[in-house]
Amino acid sequence: MKIIHAAAAGFAVLGALYFPSTPLHAQTTEAKEKPPMYTYYSQWDIPRAKWGDMEKTRGGNGAMAHAFASGALVGYGGDETVVHTADGYTHDGWFSSLSMAGLLQTLSDLMQGGNTTTAVFASATKHEDQVFSSRYYAWKSGSWKGAYTHSAVYKLKDSAPDDAVDTLAKSFMVPLLEKLLADGTIVEYEIDEQAIHTDSPSLFFMVYITPTAEGQDRVNKALGESIKANPLANPAFDSLVDFSVHRDYLVRGDATYK
Repeated sequence: MKIIHAAAAGFAVLGALYFPSTPLHAQTTEAKEKPPMYTYYSQWDIPRAKWGDMEKTRGGNGAMAHAFASGALVGYGGDETVVHTADGYTHDGWFSSLSMAGLLQTLSDLMQGGNTTTAVFASATKHEDQVFSSRYYAWKSGSWKGAYTHSAVYKLKDSAPDDAVDTLAKSFMVPLLEKLLADGTIVEYEIDEQAIHTDSPSLFFMVYITPTAEGQDRVNKALGESIKANPLANPAFDSLVDFSVHRDYLVRGDATYK
C-alpha cells in the first residue's frame, strides 16, 4: 500500500548496504515467509466538494465490520491522500484476509449491500481496484485513527532473478520493519505483489503504517542510523530494481487489525 523521498532514498541505500559479503543465509533466519495475506484495495478520485461526505464513509461500514468480527478479515480501513498528484486519486478503501475466499465474499457483501453505489462514490471521476498478495507482513492488534501509511512502489529489472523480492525482503526490509514494529514506531507493514496482475508482474510494494506523524520521522531516523552504521555499500539493490519507475505515496486515515 509514505514519507516520500527521504524514506524511499533510505530504503534504496539500505538495499545496497544489506548485501555485503556475508552469506545471505546468515542474515535471513528470522525473516520467514508466511501464509499469503490478500488485500483488496480500491481508489477513487472524488471531487473536492464531496471530500466531507467521503470522510463520513470511513469506519461506518457494517459489512466490513461483520466480516472482521467473523474472522473473514484480519484488517480493514480507508484513507485520504496527503500528497496529491495531477493524475492521482484522492481516497482509498481496503480490507485484508488470509484467504481469497474471505476477500471475495466480503466484496460480494459490500456490493449487495449497496455500499458501492452511494452518491459520494457515484461522484467519482476515476476509480481503480487492485488485489495484492503478501507473504511478508505483521501488525499490532487494535484500531488507529489518523494514521499515516507510506507506500513505496518498485519495479524489478528484467534481469532480476525470480526470487528477487524474497531476497530483498529477507535481507533487509523485514528485519528493519520488525524492529520498528516491536518498538511501536509502526503498527503494520507488508511487502506486496499483485495477486491479480492489472499492471506489470515486475512491480512490488513496500508499505508501512505509523500511528502518528512523528512516527514517520522515527522511521527516517532509523533508516539514517542504519545507513550510517553500514558505510560500505555495493550496487546489489540497484542491480535488481529499475528506479525510473519508483514512486511513493502518503495517505492518512483509519486502520483496524485483528
